[in-house]
Amino acid sequence: VQLQASGGGLVQTGGSLRLSCTASGNIVGVRARGWYRQAPGKQRELVATLTTAGLTNYADSVKGRFTISRNIAKNTLYLQMNSLKPEDTAVYFCNVAAAWGMKYGQGTLVTVSS
Repeated sequence: VQLQASGGGLVQTGGSLRLSCTASGNIVGVRARGWYRQAPGKQRELVATLTTAGLTNYADSVKGRFTISRNIAKNTLYLQMNSLKPEDTAVYFCNVAAAWGMKYGQGTLVTVSS
């Protein structure tokens, strides 16, 4: 599986961004897809996940502001981020979780200026 993320950038506090992550290759057996982020000097943390059954899970810090969704036909995962805060600044990674393990794509940098 190859994961290609895009959509990061610089935005002011209160602004919005939409991240995209397209999967290619063998995606058989994928159970869930998600977004994680890693801020400078911090560990990678979960942002949101979406199972193949359509169940979502969000970190408390982003609930009500971020929305995870997908386009099955395009094998693309999205993360709509609204009301962005400086503490959302991080490199955002998409991933897949499958019976064979987990894989992360390359990150996309999101910078929120105050």
